[in-house]
Amino acid sequence: MQQSTVNAFYQNFLGNSPEWYKLAIIACLIINPMLFALDPYVAGWALVLEFIFTLAMALKCYPLQPGGLLVIEAVAIGMTSPGHIEAEISQNLSVVLLLIFMVAGIFFMKDLLMFSFTKLLIKVKSKIALSLAFTFASAFLSAFLDALTVVAVIITVSTGFYMIYHKVASGKPGNHTDHDHTEDEHFDTPTRSELDEFRAFMRNIMMHAGVGTALGGVCTMVGEPQNLVIAERAGWNFIEFALRMAPVTIPVLIAGLITTVLLEKLKWFSYGAELPDTVRHILVEYDKESDSKMTKRDKVKLFSQVFIAIWLIVGLALHLATVGLIGLSIIILATAIAGITDEHQLGKAFEEALPFTALLCVFFAVVAVIIDQQLFAPVIQWVLTFEGKMQLVMFFIANGLLSMVSDNVFVGTVYINEVAAALKQGIITRDEFDLLAVAINTGTNLPSVATPNGQAAFLFLLTSALAPLIRLSYGKMVYMALPYTIVLSIVGLIATYYGLMDWTQTLYDMNLIEHHSAAGSATESGH
Repeated sequence: MQQSTVNAFYQNFLGNSPEWYKLAIIACLIINPMLFALDPYVAGWALVLEFIFTLAMALKCYPLQPGGLLVIEAVAIGMTSPGHIEAEISQNLSVVLLLIFMVAGIFFMKDLLMFSFTKLLIKVKSKIALSLAFTFASAFLSAFLDALTVVAVIITVSTGFYMIYHKVASGKPGNHTDHDHTEDEHFDTPTRSELDEFRAFMRNIMMHAGVGTALGGVCTMVGEPQNLVIAERAGWNFIEFALRMAPVTIPVLIAGLITTVLLEKLKWFSYGAELPDTVRHILVEYDKESDSKMTKRDKVKLFSQVFIAIWLIVGLALHLATVGLIGLSIIILATAIAGITDEHQLGKAFEEALPFTALLCVFFAVVAVIIDQQLFAPVIQWVLTFEGKMQLVMFFIANGLLSMVSDNVFVGTVYINEVAAALKQGIITRDEFDLLAVAINTGTNLPSVATPNGQAAFLFLLTSALAPLIRLSYGKMVYMALPYTIVLSIVGLIATYYGLMDWTQTLYDMNLIEHHSAAGSATESGH
């Protein structure tokens, strides 16, 4: 009886995760207390590497549970304290509010986003122009909205189109509700070939859009959660953040768009797939039917969302309120105008962001361990032995390599905290801190497109219902992202080395940004 109880517990533990993964986590939980008794510094690094491992294995098990267990144990054995974790979360409350309210707010603007992307897919017939449009549109939207939401909308549009075509190609009647769009064994050879072309086309579009969210997400303080952490530490508003990043982000954006065109034109790395004419005809007819069914209320809702989007951009640009509060205002405006007053309807908007918000709080708990055990102090001291431009390049590389295998929010948060601590201790000047903050932000955002581990939007795409439909695997994503990874990383490095310092001095000379005093917010937030 006792043995069966143990077996039942083991089966329940971490659900359907692989056996080897469960054993690995259990082994970590057993080893960590012994390591901490022998050498707290070594135990701290073991915890960080174990946590990065849970992030890298996110497809096997969502990192919240294994990562959370490791953190709970870390608190229990004295690596950090609940008070310090609470202080870290409180200090990053603006980021938490960004994820809770902004993501939920954009959820209620999906009608406008879906309408826009649907028209883009239908109206633009040139594959090169369409790919460029998706990359740029994703970049622009991700500079002001949450990248995860932008990708979620494009996934929804793409999945809808796939289901429409699959149903028609299967010969099912229009009112058939039990159609299985995951099954295509009954397709004849010509139709199957056409379906494979359509899948290749959708893989191209989704990868361009995913990279686009990275190109735009690096530009502003709301593009990625770690951007806001960096902006908070540095005391930068929306405009100053964008201006300081510009010498790196603008060349990278241009290089990314050129890469999109070249990949489609040269048909390298599985790009260049065209939308079959039969599929286009089916989608156009469906779009016409959808437009004909649009009521006056639907049109009013779309127009109202346009004005809400304008308020979002203006509110962020002029820093009229914190990002989280602007997100809350979007929820109120969008739901009031659309007539969404049911509590359960409101609840759906928060489902997307809350798991990641909980995981982010676990991030901050690991950050508390890093600070208490002074884990990154030797690394930061070594990188700071470099001077001038090479120092910036080394920070870009250090952040980039780690962000390729681990979540870039975690990496960015750790490094900006350590640099803030170096500023407080007088190791670096405030001007050096500002330049390093740019290198950290661009380093975490750009090379992280290499794998789905680095960016939440890429991981969301890989774990979505669309990925198996269009045959988009982990390996395929890495392969298709490779040219972007190389171009974005090289151009980012070159821009960091040659342009960052001169551009920042130009901004000072033109009085577009101010020299922050040594008593600025970065010092206050240092540990």
